[in-house]
Amino acid sequence: MSVVTVQLGQCGNQVGQELYDVICCDAQQGQRKPYCKASCERFFRQNTRGDLVARAVLIDMEPKVINRSMRKAAESGRWTYGEASHFSQKQGSGNNWANGFCVHGPRHREVVEELVRREVEHCDRVSGLMALMSVAGGTGSGVGTYVTQCLRDTYPKSFVVNHLTWPYEAGEVIVQNYNSALTLSHLYQLSDAVLVHENDTVHRICSRLLRIKHISFSDVNKVIAHQLGSVLQPALTADSQGVYSRSPVGIDWQVSAPSGAERSRSLTGSSFNTSLANLLILRGKDVYSAETGGFEDPALYTSWLSPDAAFTSWKSPVPFNKYEKSATLVSNSQALLRPLDNMVRNAWNMFASRAYVHQYVRFGISEEDFLDSFTSLEQLVSSYSQLC
Repeated sequence: MSVVTVQLGQCGNQVGQELYDVICCDAQQGQRKPYCKASCERFFRQNTRGDLVARAVLIDMEPKVINRSMRKAAESGRWTYGEASHFSQKQGSGNNWANGFCVHGPRHREVVEELVRREVEHCDRVSGLMALMSVAGGTGSGVGTYVTQCLRDTYPKSFVVNHLTWPYEAGEVIVQNYNSALTLSHLYQLSDAVLVHENDTVHRICSRLLRIKHISFSDVNKVIAHQLGSVLQPALTADSQGVYSRSPVGIDWQVSAPSGAERSRSLTGSSFNTSLANLLILRGKDVYSAETGGFEDPALYTSWLSPDAAFTSWKSPVPFNKYEKSATLVSNSQALLRPLDNMVRNAWNMFASRAYVHQYVRFGISEEDFLDSFTSLEQLVSSYSQLC
């Protein structure tokens, strides 16, 4: 069961390189052959020289970041990227989502699909495809959304996951709210799961928990990769004889309301960070005796779902990244509601004054496309706001 990643734009390629480094280091530490084998089969293949090669495709409209990512991987001495796994041209898409989605994406569709196809064919069995991208810039958001659409069309039965890096609220590019709105409204219809890391939240982790004084994007990317790796790594369970077996962990999960779930009563108001579903991943020492009852509290979930249906836990005695114990929570909840609402409101205010709209129109995005995106996201905000 292998995962093929597609790294898009500067952010996606930098996070992807850090992610594979974390996964490789974690898999190879200690004497854990079953764990190492399961992890390497999932994320790496071997070339004719026996080197570990990431199951990844690297895409950017500028070659600089891709070249740096490939060089850093090779210099690690543990793993590398494939020699023909990347595509870049000196024709940056700037920060315009429309340029990436309407121009560069279609223009290079055949090349990108061929790169993905080659990587997929290296897999005995593909469990999913994961696109790593930002939502603020041009290539990551615009080309990333187009590539996700292509993945959905080409591999309709595969599990497609998007990992999104959410921009700083203070702003990275002037049109980031437009780009974010257009990206999310499309991915909401295309992707099976969307994992989000907020730069502001990760920045606070770097400052308050890691006590880094001068925080760089590299520091932020390392934290994102570490947290994402702790979710994606296999969870091996041991039987009474100490024999390890694989549990269905990795890309094969769904953190969403069970199909067919219906409301048992009318909405009566929102509550503290209400969740649709939570997945708790425990790794390391004493995981089977860990107390997780707090996550089964009905107050955490919507009134129309039982905790048994909404809460899932995976437990593995194999530690992650040299930590004696670790816990990772993946939550489909109201946690992203405030930044999502702010982004939609800011994008709408810009659109109402027609700021920068002409730059999108000239590449093929109409004002109706903007309105459709706003409508879709406002419905999403409303749905999460009304959870009870």
